[in-house]
Amino acid sequence: MTPTAEDLAARTRALLAAHPPATTSRPDFLAARFDAGLAWVHYPEGLGGLGAPRSLQAVVDAELEAAGAPDNDPRRIGIGLGMAAPTILAYGTEEQKRRFLRPLWLGEEVWCQLFSEPGAGSDLAALGTRAVLDDTTGEWVVDGQKVWTSSAHTARWAILIARTDPTLPKHRGITYFLCDMHAPGVEVRPLRQITGEAEFNEVFLTGVRIPDAHRLGAVGQGWAVARTTLMNERVSIGGMRIPREGGMIGPVAAVWRERPQLRTHALHQRLLGLWVEAEVARLTGERLRQQLVAGQPGPEGSGMKLTFARLNQEISGLEVELLGEEGLLYGDWTLRRPETVDFTGRDAGYRYLRAKGNSIEGGTSEILLNIVAERVLGLPAEPRDDKDIAWKDLAR
Repeated sequence: MTPTAEDLAARTRALLAAHPPATTSRPDFLAARFDAGLAWVHYPEGLGGLGAPRSLQAVVDAELEAAGAPDNDPRRIGIGLGMAAPTILAYGTEEQKRRFLRPLWLGEEVWCQLFSEPGAGSDLAALGTRAVLDDTTGEWVVDGQKVWTSSAHTARWAILIARTDPTLPKHRGITYFLCDMHAPGVEVRPLRQITGEAEFNEVFLTGVRIPDAHRLGAVGQGWAVARTTLMNERVSIGGMRIPREGGMIGPVAAVWRERPQLRTHALHQRLLGLWVEAEVARLTGERLRQQLVAGQPGPEGSGMKLTFARLNQEISGLEVELLGEEGLLYGDWTLRRPETVDFTGRDAGYRYLRAKGNSIEGGTSEILLNIVAERVLGLPAEPRDDKDIAWKDLAR
């Protein structure tokens, strides 16, 4: 029988009574929550859920927030929560689901994404990292280079796509793997960004061995599996649940209210326009999450991610302009390797610089415009003369 909102509220209160947040350690509370099926209520029983409607997660979250219960630090493990977990749930074996989902949600194992390459960013299907099956051991031997890998320096596992058959067209010769980031042959190097930090990395894979048990989906099915990941990624980036005046618009609105001497009519008009757009985007994100209750994410997430990137860049630019000379200050341009990205807890200069990456990460805005045009608006596709040519014969 499918749980109701009342059932979930009662289960949550029982969890809180048995494991009071004030006296229960954070790891123990999170473990108890997962085992009670209150981590992802829409996941199956035994995998952190109860098979309930996805929309009822809000019931659990509200009860826990009111009680001051700890969360699982979702910013630190966002790639695992937003990309790896739904892909493993959709394509993983029962053994893979039971092995990976619990430590992922608990934050015991951080995940990263080994997709983009120096020669295959926007055209991801052109990737050249090779995976060759060693028939004597049943392992895949992987060689190649990945780039723009957030959290690779802290990750225990990675979702990885590699070419397993170069004689097929580029979309059809790819296979999807779960890669141990501590395996011999994995090398992570920092990529210093405009902020001075290095949350991104480049990853070199040299003779890395992956057991076939860590293949996700069938051999050659990697592009279909990867599309599931990418759809979820764009929803997780562009469709995050935030309160009114949450996100980037919050600090700008606060400065406007607290420092009236900075105001001009022109800046006021720009702020009002961006405030309305941010609120429309927030409400659209709520609607998108409601649509997810009925099935897998669709191309609408690409539109949300497009809006997220544009708004962040315009809002952060307005904030710098509003602050005048003070907006040019940037307090700490040092090479750090942060575990999370904090847009609202830093100064305006950081937000302005970091927002530049929003139109690149999670799919460039140019590629997302094509996706929206073709799959949402139904416009004719751009000519592609390489879809039926074997990958090995493509010009590179």
